[in-house]
Parts: sequence; structure tokens; C-alpha cells
Amino acid sequence: MNKTVEDLANRWLRRKPDGLSALESRVLQSAIDRTTVTRDTNKAVAFHQTYGDRIADTIARIGGSWSFILGFIAFLILWTLGNAWLLTRDAFDPYPFIFLNLVLSMIAALQAPVIMMSQNRQTERDRIDAAHDYEVNLKAEIEIMALHEKLDELRHSEIIGLRDEIQRMAEQIRRIDEKLSARPAS
Repeated sequence: MNKTVEDLANRWLRRKPDGLSALESRVLQSAIDRTTVTRDTNKAVAFHQTYGDRIADTIARIGGSWSFILGFIAFLILWTLGNAWLLTRDAFDPYPFIFLNLVLSMIAALQAPVIMMSQNRQTERDRIDAAHDYEVNLKAEIEIMALHEKLDELRHSEIIGLRDEIQRMAEQIRRIDEKLSARPAS
């Protein structure tokens, strides 16, 4: 049976072909061609990443980890103890730790936009994954509808065959009955 995208769009999606998105047309064509629509979206995203993107992701991964937080707490404790207690006379950054405050502000000013860049890319990856999931789900639904159609056709042909067989048997029974009725009773 020769199927077209237009035929499948009308039959399964109940829409006209000009109302289909490019993704839906691609899925219907893959159903006709019996090809898969799955792909590794991570490879596609990784292929388009720049060096800056990879650095931002690394900074976000490290900056959002417990090891970074605990290490930074340890650094703050060492800085505070070193400048407030150990170096009471010649402290590099005496209390109220103005230089530490400047360093922390600079780190926060640089780290926040980098983490936001990484989150924006993650959001874009999520959108790509969601579109791919929709594509795969649509293909699965179309394949299930195709299987239902095939099963219905099979069941219909079996019913027709059974009906023909019943008619043939009924005809045989009628002929046997006629032969038995035509015989003289003994």
C-alpha cells in the first residue's frame, strides 16, 4: 500500500498536511520510510559548544557542588582565624576583613553571570530534549495506530474467511441433507 504524508496526516493526525509542523512531517515521513527518529541530543549539543560554554559549565558544576561550598567555608575560617587571631599585630586584612569582602564580592560578581549562562544553556538543552521527546512519542503513537490498523485488517480478513467457510459448510450440510431426504426410508 502506497502511503503519503498527506494520507497519514489526514488519517492519524486528523489534520490537513499544510497544518503540520516540520517535525510532524518528518515523523510521518519516517513512519512511511520505516526509519527511526531517535538521536543522541547530547552529541548535538556538545558539537555546538564553544570553549567558553565548556568553561562556564565547568565553573557552574564546581561552584554548585558541596566540595566547593565546604572548601570555601574552610577558606573563610582560615582567613578569619589567620587575620583575627594569629596575626593580631601584623594582620594582612584586620577585622572587619574589608579585603575579604572585596574578594568575595568580585567572586560573586563573576560567578553569578557564568552560572546563569550555564543555566541558560541547560534550559536550551531541556527544550531540545523536550522537542525530541515529543518527536519520539509522536512516532510511537503513529506506529501504534499503524499496528492497530493492521490488526483490524487482519481481523476483518479472518472474519471474512470464517464467513466464507461457514457458508461453504452450510452449503455442504444442505447438500447432505438433500441427499438424506431423497433416500427412501428403510
